[in-house]
Amino acid sequence: MSKLETLNSWHADWTNTKAVVFGLGISGFSVADTLVELGAEVIVIADKAEDDLVKVLEVLEVKSFIGNSFEENKATLEAFAPDVLITSPGIRPNNELLLVAQEHNIPIWTDIDLAWQVRDKFGKPAEWICITGTNGKTTVTQLVEGMLLAAGVRASACGNIGVPILHAVRHPAQFEALVVELSSFQLHYLNHVEPLVSAVLNIADDHLDWHGSFDAYASDKGKVYNNTKVCCVYNSLDQKTSELLAQATGTESAQAVGFTVMTPTPNELGWVEDILVDRAFVDRADIADELATISDLVNIPVISPHLLANVAAAAAIARGAGVQPAEIRNALRVFKLDAHRIELVLDRDGVRWIDDSKATNPHAADAALASFDSVVWVVGGLLKGVDISSLVQKHAAKLKAALVIGLDREPVVKALSDFAPECQVTEILSEPGEVMSQVVALARAIAVEGDVVLLAPAAASMDQFVDYADRGNSFASAVLEGSK
Repeated sequence: MSKLETLNSWHADWTNTKAVVFGLGISGFSVADTLVELGAEVIVIADKAEDDLVKVLEVLEVKSFIGNSFEENKATLEAFAPDVLITSPGIRPNNELLLVAQEHNIPIWTDIDLAWQVRDKFGKPAEWICITGTNGKTTVTQLVEGMLLAAGVRASACGNIGVPILHAVRHPAQFEALVVELSSFQLHYLNHVEPLVSAVLNIADDHLDWHGSFDAYASDKGKVYNNTKVCCVYNSLDQKTSELLAQATGTESAQAVGFTVMTPTPNELGWVEDILVDRAFVDRADIADELATISDLVNIPVISPHLLANVAAAAAIARGAGVQPAEIRNALRVFKLDAHRIELVLDRDGVRWIDDSKATNPHAADAALASFDSVVWVVGGLLKGVDISSLVQKHAAKLKAALVIGLDREPVVKALSDFAPECQVTEILSEPGEVMSQVVALARAIAVEGDVVLLAPAAASMDQFVDYADRGNSFASAVLEGSK
């Protein structure tokens, strides 16, 4: 048995374990902090880091090596001779230092792996409910958390959602369930976990520049199903999700449950007109349970097909975890979407201004565009190696105009020219701080009653904005400022 195999508990002896933490963002710091509490010997290597985090590491007596060259980092790694390297998940697998670690047979973990090993800090570990997909992960994770809380379960959403999973594992609330949102990056590095329930919501092109191909990206997503104990949830309208489930290992005892926006068949949850119906967690194949209706979504102003799919997925996951129908309905009645998810900014003179800045890939933008009939589309940014042509072709008939922002404008403009020749196209060439002011001014001159001005960029934001939230806030601010 290797040394790491003996470290399968918070209460194991970590004192002689040497760990390198690679990357010092939110998750990297949580890893270093946890390892110090466990008594391990830790060093941190990072390209960059906030000064405040470095100062805290100094207080914790953790040596940090920030901004050094690869040669210096390689020498540091080899001299330290760690038992494990725990990387921030966004670091690409072809990173030179990770390749050196592999050459030296140093195991590579992320914070997810460490959290699984030490999940028993307070005794009985929380059950893990693991959720991934190209789009909708955060919304579904929050919905499931709400449904569990409505059922009286001490639950916390964590992982890629912004709350590091190690914070949840170490939280004195002693959670009974962790609803873990997992990105493709985290799943790429994932070793072994055993979810109570797992789900892949959908699969479409995204992060192809990171993973190298669609097949590699999808394969990493599919790892979420491995070793699931009770229920694997897939998208009945996305064949790739069921294919990934079929390829999973260790799921022999888990029920496979589909979700859909259509009328559900046996072993599915779906919508019959405006009623959410369960035909999976029932006693007989010929009966169904009503879980909720669209009218229960009282705090959501724009009900899109994508939202209905997310609600059905969350209900399937929650039912798999034992939540009862009444508790699902109660959770939906109080649920609110996060900002920048098909968020209504303004409805004036018959024109609706919608912020869906979270649509950072074509699949997410497709869900937004499918919700409206006549669109002035704010599109563009960093495409991450993804072709936008099929998205433009699919929605060409509803594109009244397109305002193209961001660095990767050329392929967007070409797709619009090729597949939506009737669409009025304008490239926004302003400096980053002025982009949205120009966008809103042009959109206001174009849009008439019945139109929707939709920020659904189908691209990442970091070329012109801090992140998608900054992009959405800039859009909303410009809309509201111009409406005064």
